[in-house]
Amino acid sequence: MKNKKKMSKKTMVILIIAAVLLVAGITLLIVFAPLISLDRKLRSAPLPAVNEEAISAPDKIHFLSTGGSDAILLESDGHFALIDAAEDSDNPRGFSNLELDGYEDKVVAYLKKWAADENGKVHLDFVLGTHSHSDHIGGFDTVILDPDITVDRAYLKKYDSSKVKDYEIEKWDNQEVYDQMVNALNERGVPIVSEMDGTPFMLGNFTITLINTTDPDTGEKVGENDHSLGVLVEKNGTRVFLAGDMDNLSGDEDRLAPQIGEVHLLKVGHHSNEGSSTKNFIKTLSPEICVITNRHDYVNRMVLMRIERICKPMFYTTDKENGVLAVIGDNGKIDCYGQTH
Repeated sequence: MKNKKKMSKKTMVILIIAAVLLVAGITLLIVFAPLISLDRKLRSAPLPAVNEEAISAPDKIHFLSTGGSDAILLESDGHFALIDAAEDSDNPRGFSNLELDGYEDKVVAYLKKWAADENGKVHLDFVLGTHSHSDHIGGFDTVILDPDITVDRAYLKKYDSSKVKDYEIEKWDNQEVYDQMVNALNERGVPIVSEMDGTPFMLGNFTITLINTTDPDTGEKVGENDHSLGVLVEKNGTRVFLAGDMDNLSGDEDRLAPQIGEVHLLKVGHHSNEGSSTKNFIKTLSPEICVITNRHDYVNRMVLMRIERICKPMFYTTDKENGVLAVIGDNGKIDCYGQTH
């Protein structure tokens, strides 16, 4: 009898262990199978390289390959505009955490490759700084001061350090890159539009609408990302939203999603970092294509998996593709190409 009792206890322990292992295995499968599938999707065959047809198309959006920073060139019917100008090489405060790779010369070279006239001169209808972080506006002083580049006007919110969290004031160079951009604009006599009301305006065949032009006064300090402008680009019903560094840490995505509405292409907010691209935001925008301005190995898989579950878009990373060119046809179709640099 004792042996039988021991055997039944032993059997029960084995069964319990087996059940635990089975549940753990199923849980791991549920968690990791979508991640494996997403990773395969991200590592799929690269985009076709730009060709003559893409180059000659009148309406396109260039997403430059600038590491984990943003530089986006709008091109429509011979008109050009630059949204953000990537990280710069400057380190005005001498902080070790600000010893970063700069891309300002790469941005200038790209403009002269794609936007220059027969005399090598570049004319930008406008430049726009989404917000005062160096990985977005750091390169603008170099762009603006280049003698071969002229700018008609600039969109840039006033930077107010009293509204920004102490950590950024103490550790980052927000004020410095803002001042550098403003000083460069003043030196070249470029008018600055710092107060915007979201009224649409034209760039060639594109209708441009600026989103998050005013900030809700919460009375609390926030990250500068909370002040980030977004840019809605429309052509004949085709809609593209460039989300800057928008996230939902202070509820911005919840507040702005209904205003933005459904889009065909989304420049994923904040390089896909956590806190961006929340469920309600992605469900409302429901993009078919997502472009991520980041290094391929640094994209946030969990954030992209959330997007994948909701709308299953195509994902393109500027680093992996060496630049992404989105050609917007008259038929509403968006064709994407890589290898633009």
